[in-house]
Amino acid sequence: MSDEQHPENFPFDEARGRRPDESPPMVYQSVVEFVENYLSLVYRRQVTDISDTVWCPEWWKHAEAVARLDAMWRAWEHYRHDGKTGLSIWFLDHADPHMAKLFDPKGPFKYCSVRNGHKDMLTPLPLKSPQQGLFSNPTIGEFPL
Repeated sequence: MSDEQHPENFPFDEARGRRPDESPPMVYQSVVEFVENYLSLVYRRQVTDISDTVWCPEWWKHAEAVARLDAMWRAWEHYRHDGKTGLSIWFLDHADPHMAKLFDPKGPFKYCSVRNGHKDMLTPLPLKSPQQGLFSNPTIGEFPL
C-alpha cells in the first residue's frame, strides 16, 4: 500500500465528521439501548393476555430473542445510512420477519406475558449426536438417509 492509500493519509471529510475509511458512529451503543429507545417505540402492539401477540418484558432472558434483536439492531445501524430505501428494506427484510417470530404466540415468548413476566418453560430442541466422523469430510457427499 502506498503512502497515499494508507488510511491515516485520507483527508478528513468535514461534512461527515470522519475519514472515508472510518465507520460512522453508531446511534445505539447496544442492543438494549436499541430495543428500549427505538424498537419498543416503533413497534407498538397490544401485548396483554387477551391478545394474539405476545411479548416478554424480560426479552434478554431468551436466547432467540437476543439473537434476533441483536441482528435487527446491527442491520438497522447499517441500513439507516441509505436515505432512500434503507429503512424500508430494513423493515421488510429484517424487522418485520423477526418481530413476527417474536410476537408469535408459539414463539420464544410463548409462556411469558406482560402481566406475569418471564416464564422459562421452553426447553432446547432435543438432539442426538451423530456418530463420530459422519460429517468430517463434506466433499465426499455420501450422507445417510
